[in-house]
Amino acid sequence: MESEAKLSKESSQSSGVGPLSVEELRAKVASGEIDTVVVAFPDMQGRLQGKRIHGAFFMEEVLNHGTEGCNYLLAVDVEMNTVGGYAMSSWDTGYGDFVMKIDTSTLRNMPWAPGSALVIADLYTLRDEPVAPAPRNILKQQVARLAQRNMVALAGTELEFIVFNDTFEEAFAKSYRNLTPSNLYNVDYSLLGGYRVEPLLREIRLAMAQSGMRVESVKGECNFGQHEIAFKYDEVVKTCDNHSIYKHGSKDIAAKQGMSLTFMAKYNEREGNSCHIHLSVRGTDGALVMVDDTKPEGLSELGRSFIAGQIAHMNELTLLFAPNINSYKRYVEGSFAPTAITWGRDNRTCAFRLVGHGQSLRSENRVPGGDVNPYLAIAGMIAAGLDGVDKKMILEPRFDGNAYISSAPRVTDNLTSALELWRGSSWAREVFGAEVHDHYANMALVEIKAYNRAVTEWELIRNFERF
Repeated sequence: MESEAKLSKESSQSSGVGPLSVEELRAKVASGEIDTVVVAFPDMQGRLQGKRIHGAFFMEEVLNHGTEGCNYLLAVDVEMNTVGGYAMSSWDTGYGDFVMKIDTSTLRNMPWAPGSALVIADLYTLRDEPVAPAPRNILKQQVARLAQRNMVALAGTELEFIVFNDTFEEAFAKSYRNLTPSNLYNVDYSLLGGYRVEPLLREIRLAMAQSGMRVESVKGECNFGQHEIAFKYDEVVKTCDNHSIYKHGSKDIAAKQGMSLTFMAKYNEREGNSCHIHLSVRGTDGALVMVDDTKPEGLSELGRSFIAGQIAHMNELTLLFAPNINSYKRYVEGSFAPTAITWGRDNRTCAFRLVGHGQSLRSENRVPGGDVNPYLAIAGMIAAGLDGVDKKMILEPRFDGNAYISSAPRVTDNLTSALELWRGSSWAREVFGAEVHDHYANMALVEIKAYNRAVTEWELIRNFERF
């Protein structure tokens, strides 16, 4: 409660919350209200990386000229180990720099970090060319393709996470085993169970709202200590920026309260952490191009083809939706994680769920987990949808009933198969470019090799005495 009061006091003393203009930031730095500007960019995993820059220096130098960082930040594994196989960055090329160019439209207050503001940067080479494998640049490329067709994309991401009463340091010392979840029973929609964690959840909600996000609600989920905070949909790049900032900030806030949380796709054998992605497209003039109330399900021909394209390309894009070994352990029948690549109207057993009517009509991709990089996933969904539109793909009949026992094609169930499908996709290579195609193939290969070298707890229990 003390941290909540402190947060409220800090926010009430501020002359504004949410997005910041350059002029507002300049005034706050001059007054001493803000002394630090966090310059961040999403890496291959969708995590925020970057620098904390002294406020005055940011205004004088970094705002207009950007700042530099080692290009190995897009060529390491999740543990920040330098690994081979990346064309853009290696010992042979000397591990040079890239430039972080400031996107001033993303300036915002950072209420959970006193005296700080945050801004997202785009990555450029020293030759002033966009870094092709940078996730934000990949998504912007697909947004530009939509714009050529006079369309914009809107998305919302629903992230689940599990909260523990252990600190991050305590969890590490225990090898992330025998932790104490914040709830000891299923608290799905439970107001009582949610209130037990409300000091943490409330501070996260308030902080994100004060940083400019439109918070909708919070609810308990099925796994012990599992919760979800929902945010209103927005233009896709903004949604992805908010997604990454929220994940980062919520961990900071949990650590401050002596707790920890995880977004990993499958922490234990119970329900995993999903990240359902809701996506729709509209005309640049606001026209509801996916909607036709005279047609079945209220879907226009464009809307039907847009969804058909996503279904057609699901398996070859699985690498973008499930990027880690652990990602695939969510796909269990009867777990609310999908196993069948089909679509249904408000049917949670399908990979794609059509929800809403009229202005709210959208498809929900239920394949991604909490470990997804939203920039890559949504870029893939847009690219696949556009291919469906360009080729006038026919949407299969909706599925009614239990898709877990259907004859529909199955969601790819392991990273090795996903890598093979990605590598074998000439369409993905064409639409994303050879550099991006090779870069993310190598990312998957690095994870597979690391996992194959590891000796797991499961192997020790199964083999130590018995063989």
